[in-house]
Amino acid sequence: MTGCNFSQPNGVLSIIDLGNIMHSPELLKGTLQTIILKLLKDQGKMYGYEITQRVKDLSDGHLLLTEGALYPTLHKLEAEGLLRTEVTMVGKRMRKYYSLTADGRTSAKERVGEFVDFIRTMSNVLQLNVG
Repeated sequence: MTGCNFSQPNGVLSIIDLGNIMHSPELLKGTLQTIILKLLKDQGKMYGYEITQRVKDLSDGHLLLTEGALYPTLHKLEAEGLLRTEVTMVGKRMRKYYSLTADGRTSAKERVGEFVDFIRTMSNVLQLNVG
């Protein structure tokens, strides 16, 4: 099924298959906040398009975040006090950078830990040996 392209009608995630590895949008839907928090924890500050490209690069092109998924999630995290924004001029354009607040750094650590625990639990339940 190489070359398949899935889109959720609500814009949650766009997923592609490159090399017979398929990722279900349902599996990824609950991880978007964790992905964003972890990226910002590692990178310091990023703007939206930069986040989409970093996810694409880190996933070898298997995960493509749409604007319809990314920006509502960024706004939700900001409303929860986990992100702060900074607008700067780049040339003649304004660019909005996102970075973690202190609560955001704590949440990133907690969510990644929860995700690792979840992967271990699912590996046990499904009797998988994940390297």
